[in-house]
Amino acid sequence: MFPALPPSARWTAAIIALVAAGSVAAMFVYNMDTGRYGDPVATAWGMGRFFTILTNILVAVTFTAAALRRDGIGAPWVSALTLAMVLVGGVYHTLLSGITEFEGLGAWADQGLHTVVPIACVLWWIAFAPKRHLQYRDLPMFIMWPCVYVAYALARGDADGTYPYPFMDLSDKGALAVATNLAGLVLVLLLGGVLMVMAGRYADR
Repeated sequence: MFPALPPSARWTAAIIALVAAGSVAAMFVYNMDTGRYGDPVATAWGMGRFFTILTNILVAVTFTAAALRRDGIGAPWVSALTLAMVLVGGVYHTLLSGITEFEGLGAWADQGLHTVVPIACVLWWIAFAPKRHLQYRDLPMFIMWPCVYVAYALARGDADGTYPYPFMDLSDKGALAVATNLAGLVLVLLLGGVLMVMAGRYADR
């Protein structure tokens, strides 16, 4: 049993879940309208290549669970997911913003995925997450999902030659550069995890 969440945490979690799901859905509609990928199946498959899309889907599922479950939600997972969303926003706004130009609905969806949801997750974590229960032994959780994603994205890229992000493009950067980039991101996540555990312990005091 996890610590129960107050009603305010549950209804704000529901809003975050709706924004995340709505942003993914809006980007799907935009991609369909622009014909970026083709038919609905190809669009879903193409969007499923991106860490941003998959992590926002995880946010929608996790925060829906937080809104519906009376027995709360696990501190390690929600903390790791929040840090993953910080990575989504941070990498996008420092490295990827402007690579793809969006208009209309796509621009709104883009900001929802990369700005609104990451900020909302951080604010919810600060206000409501059961962070007092975080331990340093939970640190592997902070890199679990990104590592699973990297293995998946590289496998897809090796199969079809298309990589979702420039910094992990083996065909362009080479194995050493990609490994260095990804190792740097893992290190950042671990350091972020340490800071979140420390923050949880401070909150406990």
